[in-house]
Amino acid sequence: MEMFGAILELGKMILAPISERYKYHRSVDEHMKNLMGKRDDLECKKSDIESKMKAELLPRKKPKREVEFWLQKVETINADIQNIEQEAERGKYFSRMRVGKIACKKIQEVTELIDQSCGFGESLVIDPPVSYGDELPTRALVGESTAEITMEKIWEHLLDEDCRMIGVNGMGGVGKTTIMKQINNRLLKEKDKFNHVIWVTVSKAFDVIKLQNDIASKLDPNLFKSEDETTRAGKLYAALKEMKKCVLILDDLWNAFPLENIGIPEPTSENGCKLVVTTRDAKVCDGMNCKTIKVELLSIKESHDLFLKTVGCDVSNIPEDVVEGVVKQCARLPLAIITIAGSLKNVVDVSEWRNTLNELRTSTKGLAHVDDEIFGRLRFSYERLKDEKLQRCLLCCALYPEDYEISRDELIEHLIDEKVIESMKSRQEELDKGHTLLNMLENACLLEGFSKEKMRFVKMHDLIRDMALQIAGAKFLVLEDVPNEEEWGNDVEKVSLMFKNNSNFPNVSPKCPKLSTLLLRGYVKIIPDSFFVHLHGLRVLNVDCLGFESLPNSVIDLKHLTSLRLNVYGFKWMPSLAKLTALRSLDLSVRSLEEIPHGLEMLVNLRYLILRKTKQEKMPPGILPKLCQLQVLKLPFDGLEVNGEEMVRLKKLECFEGAFDGLKGFNTYVESLEKGGPSHYIYAVKPAIQLGVAELFESVILSYCNICLLPKDVRALAISFDDVWDYRKKTVWFKYEEIEYINSYFDTFSLQSLENLDLYELHNLKGLFTEEKVAPAPVVPLGTFSRLKQFSIWSCPNIKKLFTPGLMQNLEQIRVYDCEQLEEIIGGAEEEEAKEIVEIFPRLRNLTLQFLPKLKTICSSSNVILCDSLNCIKIYACPKLERLPLSLHLIDGERSSPPSSLRIKIENEWWELLEWDDHDMKMVLEPLCQFGEWR
Repeated sequence: MEMFGAILELGKMILAPISERYKYHRSVDEHMKNLMGKRDDLECKKSDIESKMKAELLPRKKPKREVEFWLQKVETINADIQNIEQEAERGKYFSRMRVGKIACKKIQEVTELIDQSCGFGESLVIDPPVSYGDELPTRALVGESTAEITMEKIWEHLLDEDCRMIGVNGMGGVGKTTIMKQINNRLLKEKDKFNHVIWVTVSKAFDVIKLQNDIASKLDPNLFKSEDETTRAGKLYAALKEMKKCVLILDDLWNAFPLENIGIPEPTSENGCKLVVTTRDAKVCDGMNCKTIKVELLSIKESHDLFLKTVGCDVSNIPEDVVEGVVKQCARLPLAIITIAGSLKNVVDVSEWRNTLNELRTSTKGLAHVDDEIFGRLRFSYERLKDEKLQRCLLCCALYPEDYEISRDELIEHLIDEKVIESMKSRQEELDKGHTLLNMLENACLLEGFSKEKMRFVKMHDLIRDMALQIAGAKFLVLEDVPNEEEWGNDVEKVSLMFKNNSNFPNVSPKCPKLSTLLLRGYVKIIPDSFFVHLHGLRVLNVDCLGFESLPNSVIDLKHLTSLRLNVYGFKWMPSLAKLTALRSLDLSVRSLEEIPHGLEMLVNLRYLILRKTKQEKMPPGILPKLCQLQVLKLPFDGLEVNGEEMVRLKKLECFEGAFDGLKGFNTYVESLEKGGPSHYIYAVKPAIQLGVAELFESVILSYCNICLLPKDVRALAISFDDVWDYRKKTVWFKYEEIEYINSYFDTFSLQSLENLDLYELHNLKGLFTEEKVAPAPVVPLGTFSRLKQFSIWSCPNIKKLFTPGLMQNLEQIRVYDCEQLEEIIGGAEEEEAKEIVEIFPRLRNLTLQFLPKLKTICSSSNVILCDSLNCIKIYACPKLERLPLSLHLIDGERSSPPSSLRIKIENEWWELLEWDDHDMKMVLEPLCQFGEWR
């Protein structure tokens, strides 16, 4: 009987899954019918929500984040259903069970989505918090007494109820912009004075649409579409009218204009707004009905002090009359003093100082106008560079638009194209040389360097740019429109054309035998074929234009062309590149190429290749091995997948971004990296088959190679079932659906070097580490994630716990979004509490938790996060989270103060319901809270 019972149980175990599979197989038609009905219901609900949202999206309104998430999920699930429908139509016998099972699962997901749509509330949009303003990089005030007196005058007028419009007037280079940047930053600190500060740089080439766009970008980037000036002015007026107590600063204004033409409301005592303009021309202040404040030149003593401070060395051995003579030649103008003193940094030879004074005196002799005198002094600094490469580098900067923030990376690539930076052993050496040149120009005070959003830029003062163009003379043409044929001189070498909206390119055919560089920016649709016919010497062609549709056929005959860069939208057609064999740099950052250009395999001299977007899924075989000189290769992540074995042939590659066509090829490539490889990379890996729903079960083949090879120096790992969107250097991105535990797929040795880990839409993810049945918690190898600084996880619905205690102590940023089942950030909260309080995440700067409906705890009550390093906490839609484990250091028995920079962005109602181990902590932290619907 026992034997019979055992056999019966075994039979049940075998028959149960067979029966279940047969049920799915038999009922597949019924399941598909139900799924299609549910899809139609979902589409109706989606259509209603989109219609309502469109009606509610008035200027400065934004969709609720939960609504955006919902619409994204609807798009994803519709694509899944389409794949299921295609598989069902194939009608293969063995796939019917699969289709039936997936259809059942999708019916449940669609039902949940329909239910979710009922919880959006009465409105689908919100009023987003408007930024108070942007802190601006600036120098310290020069000429403390004069500048500070002027700044205090401006400040007093800003606070004067009777003064609504202020004009700051003074000659070029006197320090107007520096003073106003100080005012801007002071307003940001003293937030009780005004509600908003908006800074816009206008510049000489005044353009209504550009000014409207620049102001609107500070309010709502989506405020305008393609309306005419009058409609745009109306929308801008409505948006600005809502903003009470706003300061609008227009820097470098050259012409007065009626406020209503732009859409700027009149500043009044009722709206509490102020308008400040800076200008060289006092008539502009009068034309704008401003109260004029003049920025005076420095005093003689201030000039002397600033000069010596900038020179930065002991000049006691230099005769006093020589030093004073040089200072006098600077004419008490801050820009001239800083520039000329910068050229004399660390110069201690008396003869060189005397020669400097003599050259300064002769460079301005007989000049009648003040600007000419300034140019003479600035030109002296240019000539003192002495290095021709530095001088050429500075002149190249003048090809960019006025007040343009020039990316260092972009500029250095241009300098390489121009051969200002000669070919070196490696691309990295060339980049280092470029940064060295720019540093030297910054040190000479001829360029202003700054950082923004982790990127480095340089900027040219408009006077220095004017001086550079004056030096270049007839060799440079920098214009806003295409000149007539007779205006193209025989001596012109470099041309920069900056088109305004809807510019028409005239049918001209310039004859410029010396023209080597052509830069086109702005908006232009078509360049006539005749334009390039006679430009046989052209070596650098850079087109950065909206609406540009096609490259003229005549370009393919430019046999000396070494650099072709296209950064365009709306591009439709590209001729064959086979004849452009001199090309060393090819950047096709276009958005709509049907396929890669013909003749690419002929460009055997290419060192630099970017192909940003094509509809072609794979790189055609045989092309990459012929491009064996490549140092930089950047390809899209959603197409043009490369073959790993062909990639091995690119021995000189230093930088790579792109996707491999499968795990096997990727592993082959990584094995080859033992002998060296790219120092900067973003690798994406997808299964060789497309990840449609019909093939999901077949993708389990990845489990047979569940240890993926990673480069030894990998710093970031992103794993997703959707498209990657966050790119970093030294990143590997995998696209998986079936992954359950991270350590099942990757060599733990490689995980020790990671600095960034991003997980996106991994529907089956259960944890970072495999849970051992005999262990109370996952066993984590020593050193794993020991360098991890940033961790992000998005839309992983089945993970319940993120970290184990003691893991990831170097984390600086944690971002967790839309994980439906997540209950704990650090597991072990249910375990017996420790006797001592343990600090977790000691280096944490930013913590973001959003859309986590089941999150109960961040950590156990025995753990705390000290506020010392925290910069921002953002929590939204976490209704079950009842405790915020924040604490402060105790110094001599008293609690330390939290960092003044800390911001806690939360919902007011949730904050009031929080439970506190120490209620005083709530009182200490509440002044740092910013209440609202943060997302």
